[in-house]
Amino acid sequence: MSDYPLALDIRGLSKSFDKPAVDNLDLQVRQGEFYALLGPNGAGKTTLLRMVAGLLPQDKGDISVCGIDTGTDPVGAKSQVAWVSDEPMVYDRLTPLEYLRFIAGLWHVPAEDAELKAHQLLEWLDLTASANAHCGGFSKGMLQKVALAGALIHDPRLIILDEPLTGLDAGSARLVKNVLKDKVSQGVTIVMTTHILEVAERMAERIGVIAKGRLIAEGTLEELQTRAGRTGSSLEDVFLDLVGQSDLGLEEVAAA
Repeated sequence: MSDYPLALDIRGLSKSFDKPAVDNLDLQVRQGEFYALLGPNGAGKTTLLRMVAGLLPQDKGDISVCGIDTGTDPVGAKSQVAWVSDEPMVYDRLTPLEYLRFIAGLWHVPAEDAELKAHQLLEWLDLTASANAHCGGFSKGMLQKVALAGALIHDPRLIILDEPLTGLDAGSARLVKNVLKDKVSQGVTIVMTTHILEVAERMAERIGVIAKGRLIAEGTLEELQTRAGRTGSSLEDVFLDLVGQSDLGLEEVAAA
């Protein structure tokens, strides 16, 4: 990993609420990598990603995004990041085109560039026909695509996706996956959480498994299969074995 420039470098990261949500966690993701972060419900995945996106302060530890320390230059770090949650945050009274213009303005994208990018993203995500319809009437899947377009409008170098395929039908899910693959081919880094293990198995170059706020395993699918003693097994089987080997109870494992 040290031979590659890092898009994300996390050292000793911790965050507690009533109990530790992220516990002294280290994580490094190289530039241009598709990285999947898996774990049971309540494992700390969303808390971790919200800290990386600058939406939640850490209790201790350091986060660097594309070489920018989030503690010393939070605005500079945020400018490199896009965040897409599993609950699309889109203004109901705006149209997709108006929303993209608004988000581009927040990032100080020049108006002409923003207009071109907005139309490209709408076409890319099959939203052109709905470009001037109010988002308040959209399905969750359509809102998810609008939110993704908004996240991409400023050409981020690190895209953080928390359950991005939630609410998407099969056609829309394939479309979004193709967009993400294209971004990775351009050198953009993607960190994604998902409970759809087949998606992680097919798309991710490396996979991290988190449980009770700790990174308990990491590597390619083949490396995780070897660690779990399940050569040739599916990611689902490997994941359940790895989490089961930690100190989680059976009910928590089943919740994954």
